[in-house]
Parts: sequence; C-alpha cells; structure tokens
Amino acid sequence: MSPKKTMRNIKGVALVLTGLLLAAPAAYAEDEVKTLPFADNAGNTVSVQRGARDFMAYCSGCHSLKYLRYNRIGQDLGISDDLLKQNLIFSGVKVGEPIVSAIPAKSAEDWFGRVPPDLSLETKARSPEWVYSYLMGFYLDSSRPFGVNNLYLANVAMPAVLGELQGWQVKVEEGKGEHQEGLPLKLAQPGSMTPEEYQAFVTDLTNFMVYAAEPNAKDRVSTGWNVMFYLIFLLLPLTYFLKKEFWRDVH
Repeated sequence: MSPKKTMRNIKGVALVLTGLLLAAPAAYAEDEVKTLPFADNAGNTVSVQRGARDFMAYCSGCHSLKYLRYNRIGQDLGISDDLLKQNLIFSGVKVGEPIVSAIPAKSAEDWFGRVPPDLSLETKARSPEWVYSYLMGFYLDSSRPFGVNNLYLANVAMPAVLGELQGWQVKVEEGKGEHQEGLPLKLAQPGSMTPEEYQAFVTDLTNFMVYAAEPNAKDRVSTGWNVMFYLIFLLLPLTYFLKKEFWRDVH
C-alpha cells in the first residue's frame, strides 16, 4: 500500500473516531432526566434558617458539613448560641465545632454500603438545580435494598428519608401520567405534606446548602461591586486624564 493511501486511511479512521466521540455525549445527554428549574435564594435569611433546621433534623444524622461551624451559622443567620444548642445541635458538641455526622464511618458503611458523603460543597459540585431535583426524584423500586431509587442518581444507596413528607412516588412511562413538574413520576401514596408544601420544604433545604457551600458569598459579591465602583468611577477618570497629560505634547 502506498504511503499516500495509508495516510488517507488513517485520516478516515480518525474522522470516524472523532465523530463517535462527539456524538457520545449528545446521546448520553438525551437519556438523562433534565434537572428541574431552581433559582436559589440563599440571601433569603428566613428560608435559609428553615433549611438549617430541616437539614439538622433530617440530614445531619448521616451527612456532615465539615467546612461549616455551628457558630458561623448563628452569626450569619442571626441565631443565638442558646437557640443553636436547643434547635440545631443534637450531638452535644460545642457551638464552635464543625458540623460532623455522629454516625461512625464503619457503621455507615455496613448499613448503606458506603460512607455518606460530606455535603459542604454539594451545590458547587453538582449545582443547586441538581440537588433540588434529586430531593424531588425518589421513587419506589423493590429491587433496591431500601426499596427506593432516584431519577438523578441511579441505584442510590440512600433511603428516602423525606418519603414520609413527600409521599411515595412510582415511575411511569412517558405519556401515561407525569409528576406536576414534568418528571416521569406520579404520587402513589400521599405524604404528610402537600406537593406545594414539600416543594417549599426542599427549596428551603437547597437554599441552606447553597449558603453552606459559600457562607461568605454575600460579602464576596458586595466586595466585587465595591471594586467595580472603584475601577469605573475613580480609577478610569484618573487614567484618562493621565493619558491626556502624557500625550499632550504629541498632539
């Protein structure tokens, strides 16, 4: 085979492989369930306070927020140390301690098959939309150890700890009944909350997790605006007149 023909064959194979690689993500994306729309409002102190209460009540038994301390929550959300101890600290630790799950790692691995992940940066790693959608996406699945699965994390090892609140959903085929937000799920057994109440509950919980991922976000944004003000309204005129002075003799 001539060198030119060999090169043509190599180029042809390369083009085919490139096409397959480019097509693969698109095909994968088509099989994914789209995340639900969610506009985080971590600046809503009341919502984040409710989310902190709910995270401690339903999530902190297994999941940690090791980069966040209890007293930082108190300072940011206007919660006194006494209220922190009464309503948010269930393990008896001091208010200056980070939020660490009390469950031993070995026990967690025996019960769930893996140690529950720390959730400090979950909304940064996956996005607030994903976290909100995940909490909305549990459905009954008898093939799983805890009897549930999740649309956004297949074969999830976590039980549906919020199932009593949301109710129990079942997966349905497309076009044969859908969840009110467009998910291929329908409510088979109501929970203690209405769908609207549960959505508000998950919104608060997600807002708290957005806050927990970056407690100083408000300060960062404020500092950013101050820097922009300085650059535009103070430094820019000075730079303009300095340029005029340097180029005065040239013109």
